[in-house]
Amino acid sequence: MVNIVLDQDIAHSHEQGHEDAGSLRLFGFWVYLMTDCILFATLFASYAVLRDSVAGGPSTMDVFELPYVLAETLLLLLSSITYGFAMLAMNRDQRTQVLRWLGLTALLGLGFVAMEINEFHQLISEGHGPDRSGFLSAFFTLVGTHGLHVACGLVWMAVLMWQVHSRGLGAIQATRLSCLSLFWHFLDVIWICVFTVVYLLGVA
Repeated sequence: MVNIVLDQDIAHSHEQGHEDAGSLRLFGFWVYLMTDCILFATLFASYAVLRDSVAGGPSTMDVFELPYVLAETLLLLLSSITYGFAMLAMNRDQRTQVLRWLGLTALLGLGFVAMEINEFHQLISEGHGPDRSGFLSAFFTLVGTHGLHVACGLVWMAVLMWQVHSRGLGAIQATRLSCLSLFWHFLDVIWICVFTVVYLLGVA
């Protein structure tokens, strides 16, 4: 009887330890996101200062295609919704559904990155590269930094999909999926700011 009680206490302690470690990791990740906010705030401020520094080159009205960027935006917003469904499936301990929703999220994210690379390629091929003016330097830096974050998120997502497939939905995987969820939704918020400040105001 004593051994049973001791075993239960040990199991409870281990479970509590995993929960505490998971909470600490989530808190640490929130701190990281705050530092990323500072990074993007700096990039937005630089863009605001350099927006009109076209040096005789193209302005915002000349280079932005709003319907194209709107399609990019829809892809990223949809990927945020599908990731939400993946988290719901995780809470129901449905590993197959988690993998399916994550796979769809990854495809939408890849589509977003591909469209952004294509946009950059077209601008550079037309002679509107980041070295053309202060405006274009700030534009490529801001939008490119966000795109790099999305690409890193996709690599992270692929790793997590492999871990869920091979190890199941344990406490560690749940914490990692929660951190990536925060990161992915954070990138959505940043992109909405980019879409509004850079593109919408750029063609207004």
